[in-house]
Amino acid sequence: MMTARKMIARPLSRSRLHEEIVTIIQKQIMDGTISAGNKLPTERELAENFNVNRATVREALRKLENLDLVEIRHGDGLYVKNYLESGNLDLIKAALHTNDSGEILLNILEARRYIVPQIAYLAAQKRTTSDLEELKKAVFESDLRIMEKDIRVHQLLARSTHNLLCTIGLNFFNQIFRDYGHLYFDDEKNAERSAEFHRDIYKAVKEQKPENAYQIMRDIMIYAEEAVKASLDKDKKRVRR
Repeated sequence: MMTARKMIARPLSRSRLHEEIVTIIQKQIMDGTISAGNKLPTERELAENFNVNRATVREALRKLENLDLVEIRHGDGLYVKNYLESGNLDLIKAALHTNDSGEILLNILEARRYIVPQIAYLAAQKRTTSDLEELKKAVFESDLRIMEKDIRVHQLLARSTHNLLCTIGLNFFNQIFRDYGHLYFDDEKNAERSAEFHRDIYKAVKEQKPENAYQIMRDIMIYAEEAVKASLDKDKKRVRR
């Protein structure tokens, strides 16, 4: 295992320098190259390592601090935090920009498979007449493209739970889906499957059948997860050629 003093620096592309520094240090912390509790090099040393000015390093360190990856101990220096204890959802989004983005995305889809069906269950159980009317408009009257419609349907289901954590948590999944949804919706067959899902989930919510809503959502989550895995595998094979 490498100490923070021997952290790996590589040439930067000279554009968005602080973000590149964040990505390099973040990856080394998350893959264990730099261990929790280790003291990072000083600003001056980091600036020399990356061949940038100290202002750029300070900007990178502020971002790392916001991600709960490092802590600044005034008068002592910079220390690596245990991200498994301190990390937040912003760290997950940032991790998607590393070389391990495929694995992180699959982690997100796995978590979504367990969380979102429960949101559908609560939506069917707690929805109001007004909630149902909004969902009906999204499913049957919306002119949105299929991916945007899917995001809208999920948003409305989360709001129908009348649970703030469900709503905000679902927003996180939707933010990821906006960037990676093409891995699913580029296949016309998957778009048709989602349109069918929208109609089925509306029916379950309308009839206030939580168990049905749960199963319908779980089935589409599993289907989508497998479709994205297949798309990622196809991309990997294309890169190897």
